[in-house]
Amino acid sequence: MEEIFKDKIELHIHRSDSPEAIPYKLRSSTNVFVNDELVPLSVATSETEMEKYLTAVSSLSSQ
Repeated sequence: MEEIFKDKIELHIHRSDSPEAIPYKLRSSTNVFVNDELVPLSVATSETEMEKYLTAVSSLSSQ
């Protein structure tokens, strides 16, 4: 996704036991956040759905 969206997203990867994860109650090993919002697991695990999601989010933030 970072390659597709290049300058529109900034990727950070953290473990669920990292200091950045402390404020969240994470219930699974796959957790994706965009703009501090948890992305639904069905979206986060689907390349097609995630691309649609990021397209929608990036178009909102550019308005």
